[in-house]
Amino acid sequence: MKFKLDENLGRRGQQVLQAAGYDVSTVAHESLQQAEDRNLIASCQGENRCLITLDLDFANPLVFLPSQYSGIAVLRLPNKPSAADLDRLIETFAAALNKDAEEEVEIFARA
Repeated sequence: MKFKLDENLGRRGQQVLQAAGYDVSTVAHESLQQAEDRNLIASCQGENRCLITLDLDFANPLVFLPSQYSGIAVLRLPNKPSAADLDRLIETFAAALNKDAEEEVEIFARA
């Protein structure tokens, strides 16, 4: 699975997901900071990448129709989050992805 991390997720998010074996690009690496939402999602779409963001604008399925993209993951943090909160969020996300991948392999193996 290929991901693009929005500018609000930082280098640590990239490191955690890459360590979990995922192909990860970042908005910062591609100089897309402060890009309009439409331009950012078009970049993800063109690269077949799932966008991972904290930006609630991407949570609106009437604006960003899920079937048109490789995925949009809008992650949520508590009010006044710490760097540790962000680290835990990314680690939890990566663990959930790995768990889903393991379950898919198990289902395929039984078939």
